[in-house]
Amino acid sequence: MSAKPAGQFPALRPRRLRQSAALRGLVRETHLSIAQLVLPLFVRSGKKIRKPIGAMPGVFQLSLDELVREATRAHLLGVPAVLLFGIPDRKDERASGAYARKGIVQQAVRLLKRELPELLVVTDVCLCEYMSHGHCGIVQPGPRGGKILNDPSLELLALAAASHAEAGADIIAPSDMMDGRVRAIRTALDGAGFGDTPIMSYAAKFASAYYGPFREAAESTPQFGDRRSYQMDAANANEALREVALDIQEGADIVMVKPALAYLDIIHRVKTEFGYPTAAYAVSAEYSMVKAAAAQGWIDERAVTLESLLAMRRAGADILITYAAADVAKWLGE
Repeated sequence: MSAKPAGQFPALRPRRLRQSAALRGLVRETHLSIAQLVLPLFVRSGKKIRKPIGAMPGVFQLSLDELVREATRAHLLGVPAVLLFGIPDRKDERASGAYARKGIVQQAVRLLKRELPELLVVTDVCLCEYMSHGHCGIVQPGPRGGKILNDPSLELLALAAASHAEAGADIIAPSDMMDGRVRAIRTALDGAGFGDTPIMSYAAKFASAYYGPFREAAESTPQFGDRRSYQMDAANANEALREVALDIQEGADIVMVKPALAYLDIIHRVKTEFGYPTAAYAVSAEYSMVKAAAAQGWIDERAVTLESLLAMRRAGADILITYAAADVAKWLGE
């Protein structure tokens, strides 16, 4: 018996299914879960340091001891993973702190895996926080500040990724947007005996105005120019799909779209086209704008945050990276 065309079925009256919370739950198409959350954390050297990020209320640069406390609090709420960013004591033109065995991220990974072995530790792999000039790659000096050298930068990124895996990182997340960096990192990980360590690639990372507060948090503002030569034009959707395809070909296991809320169409297209595990990064300004409006009493912080994350899930995101992860876990747990 052939199926009837949709137009031959009686019209569904959705209001009948909205009469109670239980009914709404039964037919709900998209769900938020604590298991989907990743909490970004910023770590620096020292003790008992919780340096507030002015543009991101409730977010701090944390010393190692405070990092463990913050990660423990989130994990007890059910958050399964953290994403680490390091702030080194010194910077140079070779980003040496990014791949030093006793670098701040490497120390943080070892400590977290010892104290919270069930917590998934994801490490951001980039060079900007460690470079004296604040760019994501090696710079060749020039009349307008300099030119980013793609291929030499890959060597340093590969070193950083291998050092994170050696420290015990569960997932490596390259965010630099250098061409070929996923292949370089996959080769380095495999060669160092970490063939089972997955890569979560910042595959479609746009040159966005939404990153502003992050620059303060990571102390990574470029000293000249901007990052538009290696991050994507916000106008280009087809290019995003090509970038994702290239990263998958090079060995990415999870792909990411960043930012999230203003790029829901990209999230949807990436998930529909490739079917790969897809992460959405709700970036610093997305968090800060909600916090600022809520502080004025203009919006309901909880409702807006949950609705925004639900939109990312509806678009196709499997993983939600958000600075509000601990609060979201608490709300969902209630």
